[in-house]
Amino acid sequence: MMDNVSQITMFFLSGLNETNNHRFTLFFLTLLCYCVILLFNISVIVTIIMGKNLHEPMYILLSHFCMNLLYGTAGFFPKFLWDLLSPVQVISYSGCLVQVQVIASFGFSEVSILSVMAYDRYVAICRPLEYHSVMSKRRLIVLVCYSWMTPFCIAGIHVFLTSRLKLCGQYIAKIYCMNWMIVDLACFPAETAVSTIVVYISIIFYFFHVLFIVLSYMYLIKICANSIENRAKLMQTCVPHLTSLLIFLVNVLSEVMFMRFGSKDLSQAFKNFVAIEYLVIPPLLNPLIYVNVLFPFLRFRIAESYAWFDICCYF
Repeated sequence: MMDNVSQITMFFLSGLNETNNHRFTLFFLTLLCYCVILLFNISVIVTIIMGKNLHEPMYILLSHFCMNLLYGTAGFFPKFLWDLLSPVQVISYSGCLVQVQVIASFGFSEVSILSVMAYDRYVAICRPLEYHSVMSKRRLIVLVCYSWMTPFCIAGIHVFLTSRLKLCGQYIAKIYCMNWMIVDLACFPAETAVSTIVVYISIIFYFFHVLFIVLSYMYLIKICANSIENRAKLMQTCVPHLTSLLIFLVNVLSEVMFMRFGSKDLSQAFKNFVAIEYLVIPPLLNPLIYVNVLFPFLRFRIAESYAWFDICCYF
C-alpha cells in the first residue's frame, strides 16, 4: 500500500513566473476584487437573513447559492494573494489536495444548487396551490443537503483517487492546484485509468443536471407564454437562474476547451485569466443579477426607511 503513496511533499506553482514586474499591482487589484465579491455576496445573504418576508424556499436557496460562491473563492483568493507577495509560489501536497477539493466541490455545487432552484421555480409556477406542501421545510432541507453533500463527496472521490497516485514531478503550470494537473504528474499513466473513468462519470452526472435545468425552463417558458402573471414570475425569478447558469457554463467550457485545444504559444497571463475566470466572474456578477429577485423587498425596506425618516423630521 505504501508503494502507491506519493513521497512528494511540496508543489511549485509556475503560473506567476512572468508577472514579477506587476506583482504589487496584481495584488491590489485581486484584493479589491475579493473584497467586492465578499461585499456583494454577504450583502445578499444578510438581506435574506434579516428579511422575515424572505424566509421562503426561493430566497433560502439563493442564500446558499451565494454561500457556495464565498466557499469557492475562499479556496483560491487567500492563497493567490499570499503567492503574489511571495518570492516563490509553493503549496504543500496536502494543501494542494484541499484546494482541489474546495474548488471542485464549488463547481459541482454551483450546478446542483441551480438545478434545485429550477425545481423550485417549476413547482412555484406550475403547481402554485401545492407549492408550500411540496416545498416543505423537510424537503427543502433534503434538497439543500443534496446540493452540498453530493458535490463534496464526488470531489472527495476524485481527490482520494488522485492521492493514491505515485507522482514523478513537482511543478504545476498553474496559479492554483487542479486535479488533472496532478494526475498528469503520475509516474505510471496506466494507474490513472480509474480516475479518468470517475471524471467521465461525474461529467455525465452533471450533464443531466444541466439538461434538467434547460428542459425545466423550456417547459416553464411554454407554460408562461399565455399568462401575463406567470410571464412576470418567469422574468423576475427564472431569467436570473438561467443567466447564472449560462455565465458559469461559458466560463467552465472555455477552461475545458483551452485545456484540450489551447496553444502553448499563448501568453501565461492569458492562460491565467482563462484558469481563474469561473472563480472571479460568477462570484462578481451573480449577486448583481439576483438584485432583481430581491428588488420588491428592497424597495419596501427603502420606502419604510424614508417613512421613518419623514416621521423623525416631523417631530
